[in-house]
Amino acid sequence: MAKNENASRVVTQFRTVTERESLRKHVAAIHVGGKLTLLQRKLSNCLLLHAYDDLLTKSSHRIDAETLCALSGYTSRDRDTLKAALRALAETTAEWNMLGDNGEEEWGISSLISYAKLTGGVCEYAYSAPLAAKLYDPSVFSMINMRIQRNFTSGHALALYENCFRFVRTGSTGWWELDVFRRLMGVHDMAYYDDYSKLNAKIIKPSVKEVNAVSDISLVAEVRRENRRAKYIRFLISRNGQETLFDLGDDDAVRKSGAFRRLVQNGIAERLAQRWLSEHGEDYVVEKLDFVESERRKGRVRKTPTGYLAAAIKGDFKQAAPASVKSVPAPTAPSEEDMAEVERSAEKERIAAWRQTCLEVIDANLEKRSPASRKAVRDRFERLLEDDFERDQFRRYSWQARAVFTKVREFWSDLIPEGLPEQLD
Repeated sequence: MAKNENASRVVTQFRTVTERESLRKHVAAIHVGGKLTLLQRKLSNCLLLHAYDDLLTKSSHRIDAETLCALSGYTSRDRDTLKAALRALAETTAEWNMLGDNGEEEWGISSLISYAKLTGGVCEYAYSAPLAAKLYDPSVFSMINMRIQRNFTSGHALALYENCFRFVRTGSTGWWELDVFRRLMGVHDMAYYDDYSKLNAKIIKPSVKEVNAVSDISLVAEVRRENRRAKYIRFLISRNGQETLFDLGDDDAVRKSGAFRRLVQNGIAERLAQRWLSEHGEDYVVEKLDFVESERRKGRVRKTPTGYLAAAIKGDFKQAAPASVKSVPAPTAPSEEDMAEVERSAEKERIAAWRQTCLEVIDANLEKRSPASRKAVRDRFERLLEDDFERDQFRRYSWQARAVFTKVREFWSDLIPEGLPEQLD
């Protein structure tokens, strides 16, 4: 009975934590010193996600160790590894340096967690009060998608993703000194990486490749030299053109929400609707839906409201207060940029549907083959892959691997007599 009750508690807690897929993460917790492994960085995000709602009201937080491991993608029952990861978080510092509310510079430093303990299969942990305040109401933050986090196989790649994602709207990280970049990647105390060519070959190129393959953004690294020596690095950032291939839209709670249904009814593509809800929250989106509906009843919105709604969400349009003489300006027509966003989202959704159709045809062909034939085809394809990263992705996700979809399609187009569906114009 106790065993069943514990299993039920784990399942319930797991569902509760995963209801929120995006973590609002202060840059102090992203730009950390020390060397966090992949597991440690994932663990840090999962702990923060679980504690977020109670950061200011509770001095400590509790989570089933089993749930914590599942959220982090750690399947082993080796508690020593979990203990080592928690120890590393307690020994890793988060540092912030920014203007305070009074305009004065504020500098602070804290360990990522102030303590942790494991008792009876439960992990108890805490944050220092100053860090908890920063984490709960950050003036500068990044949204970390927990589904995307689970796709990463490299700690350096996940660190790069976290450090770059908050700049997606500006399109560039700006120039970082290489010493700063080495610290962000946790290799600042390794003499081997003082050589830029080695840093580029072992850290930068593989990390950029993985970010571009498994996340919702694309990166291009640029280096600036002084006296022929690499001195600065920056990353140009754009939304990944294959964004809809990632599991951003499988959250049933989001898809069943009234806000989601209203967005779809207003002509918004499902993936864009899910992204808006993830980035802004349901209350904010509902407010803009109500605003656009009100403007439409007044005759200020003609034809499709999709672009106008995109502009309202982007520009935070609000209803004017009754006593106000002036109303918040609202365009009579959406901007080209807003319409382009809607169109891009619809295009991405169409591409995702085409990709899924291709994979269904491949699955149908595999079902007709004997186990020996399926293995022979798999081995043949794997030999065509260029590097360890692609092979690892294929071994983990088989034919569904997003990182090698283009090669999968080319390979199977030659094997299937009728070919695979062509992408519609």
